[in-house]
Amino acid sequence: MPTPSASLDNSGSLPNEFTHSAQGTALRRILGLPALVFFGLVYMVPLTIFTTYGVVTEMTGGRTALAYVVTLLAMIFTALSYSFMVRRYPIAGSAYSYTSLSFGPGVGFLAGWSLLLDYLFLPMINYLVIGLFLNIAFPEVPAWVFVVSTIALVTVLNILGISSVSGMSNLIVIAQVVFVLVFLAMAGQSLFGTPIDFTTPFIGDGTQPGLAPLMAGAAVLCLSFLGFDAVSTLAEEARDPKRDIPRAIIITTLCAGVLFFVLSLVAQLVFPGSVFQDADAAANEVMLKAGGQFLAAFFTATYVAGAAGSALASQASVSRILYSMGRDGILPRRLFGTLSERFHTPTVAILIVSLVSLLAVVIDLATLASMISFGALVAFSAVNLAVIRTHLFDGCPRQPGDLVRYGLIPAIGFALIAWLWTSLSGLTLAIGLGWFAVGLAYLAIQTGGFRRKAPHVQFSEFE
Repeated sequence: MPTPSASLDNSGSLPNEFTHSAQGTALRRILGLPALVFFGLVYMVPLTIFTTYGVVTEMTGGRTALAYVVTLLAMIFTALSYSFMVRRYPIAGSAYSYTSLSFGPGVGFLAGWSLLLDYLFLPMINYLVIGLFLNIAFPEVPAWVFVVSTIALVTVLNILGISSVSGMSNLIVIAQVVFVLVFLAMAGQSLFGTPIDFTTPFIGDGTQPGLAPLMAGAAVLCLSFLGFDAVSTLAEEARDPKRDIPRAIIITTLCAGVLFFVLSLVAQLVFPGSVFQDADAAANEVMLKAGGQFLAAFFTATYVAGAAGSALASQASVSRILYSMGRDGILPRRLFGTLSERFHTPTVAILIVSLVSLLAVVIDLATLASMISFGALVAFSAVNLAVIRTHLFDGCPRQPGDLVRYGLIPAIGFALIAWLWTSLSGLTLAIGLGWFAVGLAYLAIQTGGFRRKAPHVQFSEFE
């Protein structure tokens, strides 16, 4: 079966890769299943649980492990919806592309715009954390020096191509796996011979009882699972996207969810309760309790490397979403919808993301974190609805199993995501709705007050 090309291509042929007709270049199909899984895992950053561990532990009253179970349940249903959509539409753009093809380019733009809130600021959070941690280790060097240097390095690697990103991702995942094994071993040694109450991580310490605090913590933890969405953005660079991308999405989600649960469970057993000297630095208290200064230093080094890898992967993903939206004409095509003829990468989009990331020099972590949750849940909701619209309302006869696969599963996913969405803080909702309003205003301008259809590219195999 030929791979679809944009109908704007006037050559009259169907090339073997998705081609943007403006310059006749294409993203290279070089990624197999292992590389896709590693990309998703490094995007999530296995050690990311320690970024929000103290905050969520305080929020849930010591039930972070249980909150991860709730979040994983919601993510599994949504990951299945992503896998259904990528089998139907193996193209870059993630929630933007799926929603565009299911509900039209206008709704697709708003979904993509909401998702940009995550992708634009995720690299920035990583740069900010790198600057903070390295400044603590080397106080004579200002944090902004580390931030700017890391942005420059990540930008160069992304411009060189996805193979550079993939290779670096593999090394970082391996380093974090080594740390996880060391942490589990030293934590087990510290717990050996002491009485352990395995119910504590599930019932908490009583400081935040009830379901509402648990759901609020689970909503925050959704950010840890953005890696499976990032995998879908590489559909045009996978060798066999219809087979490997769905598998990579499910494998990434399950592996990360189990890992997050185990690490939070062990951390809670090592350091019971929900009271820390500094919630933002609670990971250091856990490491010192589990393995002393050695483990704390090992954690800092591995965490900084993981943050760099996450920045590498997240910048690669957002640049491809911008490229997809520029290629479709919903964003300025000359800026965003072009590929480098030499490297076959969206160079201009990568550079724009790097410029935005420089805000990490002046913005604070709390503000960044509040900007991200909203977009993730909006995009996840849109994809669940897109499965129902695409697979059950296309006029084709359906088998009973299709009603479960394409109806019940995404409906449950949407309900769980909506529940988490209502658990977000008022500040997060305000910022998210403000961002959404800006996107709606931009769309109104582009469509002449919604009198014209939003621009899009038709894919000959799909439409």
